[in-house]
Order: sequence, then structure tokens, then C-alpha cells
Amino acid sequence: MENSTVPDQQERNRIIVRTSLAGVGANVLLAAMKAAVGLATGSIAVVLDAVNNLSDALSSVVTILGAKLSAKKPDKKHPLGYGRIEYLSAMIVSALVLYAGVTSLVESVKKIIHPETADYSVLSLILIAAAVLAKLLLGRYVKAQGRKADSASLIASGSDASFDAILSASVLLCAVLYMITGLALEAWVGAVISGFIIKSGVEMMRDTVNDILGQRIDPELSRQIKGLICQEEGVTGAYDLLLTDYGPGRNYASVHMEVADTASAEEIDRMTRRIQTRIHRETGIIITGIGIYSRNTHNEETAAIEKKVRETVLAVEGTLGVHGFYVDTEAKDMRFDTVFSFAVDPREALETVRQAVLGEFPDYTLTISPDVDLSD
Repeated sequence: MENSTVPDQQERNRIIVRTSLAGVGANVLLAAMKAAVGLATGSIAVVLDAVNNLSDALSSVVTILGAKLSAKKPDKKHPLGYGRIEYLSAMIVSALVLYAGVTSLVESVKKIIHPETADYSVLSLILIAAAVLAKLLLGRYVKAQGRKADSASLIASGSDASFDAILSASVLLCAVLYMITGLALEAWVGAVISGFIIKSGVEMMRDTVNDILGQRIDPELSRQIKGLICQEEGVTGAYDLLLTDYGPGRNYASVHMEVADTASAEEIDRMTRRIQTRIHRETGIIITGIGIYSRNTHNEETAAIEKKVRETVLAVEGTLGVHGFYVDTEAKDMRFDTVFSFAVDPREALETVRQAVLGEFPDYTLTISPDVDLSD
């Protein structure tokens, strides 16, 4: 994600708070209006739609609190800041949505078992139609602000609002159908709405848990970062990219880069500083550490050895790649990293690789480091 398109942290928080406040106000008004219509007409579907709006308003309040707390400046106890509080607030929001969905489902089932006849008026239909339009506009606004602020929570809220408009439209259709045919489907529509609310809560919970646990770096972003590193003159490869997420907009990374074995410490120092500056400027990610692999130069024998080792290692089941290769033909010393698939036991696979390479180069001392398949 290009850093130039994302506002700074203070502006991002202002967007989140401002948009969430608009969501709170809109949802409270819609909830009050739908509750009044639902109670007046005796429609459980409209009442549950009002509960859904109320839970959306409460979710926006939690989002605001999360944004405010996550904006606290880093301190000695939390040197990387409080950004992950947003994920905890998202967990609370998903729990609230689940609770609203389950309680709504219980009430719908009660109404299915003991049905009550609704009594819609033209005014109630107009109000429900207005609520559908309001939710559509709110969804578009919140989603747009979410993209502007690079906020997954706002984007999800915007999508949820758009989906709520569809649910409200189904309630409206149900009311019109009842007025025309006398067929009462409010309780059944309420049960369907409850199911969608529960589904939304489960998905939100799953996404938040994934954020807390840590996910694989986006392939496009991974290739972008490695490409920027390899654009630096003297760098021949970038590997082992690890991204650590300390909250939206607070990403730190470490990586290995491969340079010629003739490069001096001063040259490498200049390289790494330029790379760190460029990556932060273009992606917003802070590179906290760059490890170094040395690459053999001006030696045809080492190139032939590397080719043979690579073929030998990749023939072992579960190996995905070899990098960081270096060999000292005089000292009979060889070292490299092997990336293993998650489908194999890395300890067993490592020993298999070791024996396979020793079978080809029995006189060499091997240092093989097992790597996790961290990024594309």
C-alpha cells in the first residue's frame, strides 16, 4: 500500500472518529424510528432491524474508543505504541454483533411459534423506505472514508451498512406483501435477519482473531518490498521478509539481503540505510533489521557447487527454496538456508537435506539453517 495515499496517524484517527460519530448518530435515529414503527405495527422484523441498528451504533462507539486509546503515544512500557487496542475493540464489536444476532434469533423463533399479526400503514412503509435509502448512503460514505483512512473496521462497517439496507428492503417487501395478500412473514424474515447478523459477527470475530494471531504478508506488498531492496545497487536478493503488525498503520519488518562477499561494512551500512528510508517512504513500513547473506564472486567452481547443492536440496520432499548460499572451497565450509513447507516436519526434513548434501560433498562442513515459508 502506497504511503502517499494514506493519511498520517492523527488525520487517520480524526477520520475514524468523525465517521464513527456520523454512524452513531445515523444508527440511533434509524433505530428509534424503526422501533417506533415496529412497536406501532407489531412487526417483529422491523423491531429486530431496529436492534441491528442499535448494535451498529454501539459498535461505532467502541470503534471510537478503540481509535482514541490506540492513538496514545508510545512509552517505556509499550515502546511500539498502543495500536493493537484497535483489534481488541474490534473483538468487542464482533461480540456485540453476535449477541444481538443470537437474541434476535430467539425472539424471532418465539414469534414463529406464537405469531402476532402486524398492522402496517402507508406512513410506516414510507419510513422503512427512507431507512433503506439512509442506510445505502451511510454505507457508501463509511466505506469511502474507510478506504481513505486505510481502516478495515470502517470498510467493514460500510459494507455492513449496505447489507443492512438490503435486509431493511426485505422487511419493506414483506410488509407490502402482507398488505396485498395478508401473508405474514415478519417472524420468518426476522429469523433470516438474525442469521445474517450472526454470520457477520462470526466473520468479524474470525478476521480480528487472524489480525491478533498474525497473518501472512500480502503477496503484492511482499513483492513490492523485496523489489525495492533488489533495486539497490549491489543487492542480488532479498529473503526472509517478516512483517509484524502493531496495529493499523504500525507495521515493522525485518529481512535478509544478499550482497557480494567483497562488499565492505561501510558499503553495506550505506545500502541498508538507503533501503530503510526508501521502503518507509513508499510503503510506510519501518524496517527494524536487515540481515546479510554474502554471495560468492569471481569463482566458477563455487557457482557449479551452488547449482549442484540447489538441485540436491530441491529434490527433497517439502523443500521450497534455497538461499543465502556461500561456500569456502579452501576451508571446505558450506552454509545456506532452506525453506521448508508447512506440510513437513522441519527437523526431519533438515536432516534429510543434510544427508543428501553430504552424499554429494562428504568433505564439507555444513551449516544449514531451516527457514519458515514467511512470504512470497
